[in-house]
Amino acid sequence: MPSGTRQPVIRDGKNCWKVARARRASVIVDGADYFAALEASLRLARQSIVILGWDFDGRIRLRPDVEPQESPPLGDLLRKLVEEHEGLEVRILMWSESVVHAPGSTSEMLFGAPWQEHPRIRVKLDTYHPIYAAHHQKIVTIDDELAYCGGMDLTVGRWDSCSHAMGDPLRTSPNGETYQPVHDVQMVVDGDAAVALSELAKERWRTAIGRDCPPVCSHQSGDAWPPALPADFTGIDIAIARTMPEFLDNLPVREAMDLTMDALRSAKKSIYIEAQYMTSSVLGDILERHLQTPVGPEIVVVMAHECNGIIERWVMGTNRDRLIRRLRKADRYGRMRILYPCINKGDETSQIFVHSKVVIIDEEFLRIGSSNLNNRSIGLDTECDLALEGTDEESRRAITSIRDRLLAEHVGAEPQAFNRAVEEEGSVIAALERLNGGERRLMPFEAMSDHGPDHPVWGTKLLDPARPFRVLRLWDRFWRKRKLGR
Repeated sequence: MPSGTRQPVIRDGKNCWKVARARRASVIVDGADYFAALEASLRLARQSIVILGWDFDGRIRLRPDVEPQESPPLGDLLRKLVEEHEGLEVRILMWSESVVHAPGSTSEMLFGAPWQEHPRIRVKLDTYHPIYAAHHQKIVTIDDELAYCGGMDLTVGRWDSCSHAMGDPLRTSPNGETYQPVHDVQMVVDGDAAVALSELAKERWRTAIGRDCPPVCSHQSGDAWPPALPADFTGIDIAIARTMPEFLDNLPVREAMDLTMDALRSAKKSIYIEAQYMTSSVLGDILERHLQTPVGPEIVVVMAHECNGIIERWVMGTNRDRLIRRLRKADRYGRMRILYPCINKGDETSQIFVHSKVVIIDEEFLRIGSSNLNNRSIGLDTECDLALEGTDEESRRAITSIRDRLLAEHVGAEPQAFNRAVEEEGSVIAALERLNGGERRLMPFEAMSDHGPDHPVWGTKLLDPARPFRVLRLWDRFWRKRKLGR
C-alpha cells in the first residue's frame, strides 16, 4: 500500500492489464545509456529477441562512441548473434506505415537487407490496425526473462548522451545527417513483469502474422540483465497498461490513459510530467481543478517546444499552447510551471527535443511508457506503459531520486544538489528557480499568457482523434474480409 491514508492508484484489471512482480526494475535516461544497456542484454540472449516498434533502422549503432568492430550496426549485430547461438530467433514487428511516416530506413523495411537473410531473423510490417492509427508500443523482450519498455524506438535520431552537448558529432544518422539534442526515458524489468511483456509481444506477433512464437525454455536462458546497470527497484509490482483501438472484432482498451488520469487525480503534493505532446482536454480538466484549489499539488511539466510538419504544428502545437493558456488562467496560486529544455554555449542556444513520456505523482507513483498526452494515445494508437507505486520508504526514495535525476539533468545540476534544494526549499518549483539559469536551463513557453483562445483548434477531431473513424471502421472490416478470402 502507498504511504499514509492514500489509496492505491493501480487497480489490477481495471486501469491496467495486469500487475506482475519484477525482481529488478530500473529507469534509463536518454538514448546512450539505454542503447548501451540494450546491447549488453542482446548479447546475453540465447533463445528469443522480440522487438515491437513504431520504427526500426538496422543501420544504427547502439554504441557510436566505440569502434564499429566493438559495436556494429544493429542489424549486423542481430545477424551475428543468431549465427553464434543456434537456438536464438529474432522477430521484429513494425508499424506498417513507418516506411512512409517514420525516419528509419524505408528500403530495409520494404526490400530487406543482407543482415535479414537468415531463417531465424523475421522482420514484418504490422498491418493489423485501423486506418490512420499507428502501432506506437516500444518494447524489446529477451528470452521471456527481461523486457524494455518506454519511449524509445531503435531508429535514427534517438541516441544522445545525458550531457546533450551542442554539436556532438556522435549525434549523426547513418546518412551523415546531424540532429538536435534529444531526451527520452526507458524502463527495464525482469521477473514476472518481463514474462507478461513477452506475452504481450507474442500476442501482437500472433495477431499480425497468424503464427505463434516458439516457446522459450526457462532452463536454457541465463540472466540478460545488463551487468553495468544498477537496479532502482527490487521486488516491486509493475502495472502494465495498454491502449488498443477498436478494430474488427477487438473491443477498445484504454487502460493507459485511465491509469494516467487516475494518478493525476490522486495528486496531493506534486505532479511532474515529461511529454512530447500535451493536448488532452481530459488532462486539462484534471489539472485545472487542481490549480483552482487553495491547497493543491505543484505542477511541473517539461515538454518539447518544437513541432515538426505543418499538421503537427497546427494541431499539436496550437492545442498545446491553448491548453497552457487555459491552465495559466486557472493557476490562481502560482503552483504551475510549463517549460522546455535548452542548452546555451556562448551566443548559441539549442533546444533539447523532449520525447519522453513520464508521470511522477507525490513521490509515490511512477509511469513510463509510449503514451503521449494527446487524443490519439487515448484510443487510436496502440500504446504500452509501465507503472509502479511506492509501497515502502525504499521505493518512495527511488521514485524521488528518479524525479530529481530528471529535473537535475534539465538544469545542469547534480541529482543530490537538486534533492537538497527541494528539501531546503520545501518545493520542487522553488528548487527549480534556485538552480535554473546556467548553460542547461528550462525556459517557459511563450503561450504562458492569458490572451487568446483556450479551446481546441478546428480540425482536432479529424487530425487528432481519440478513436477510429466510424466510416473507416466499416472499410477496415470490408478490407480484412477480402484479405482473408471470406
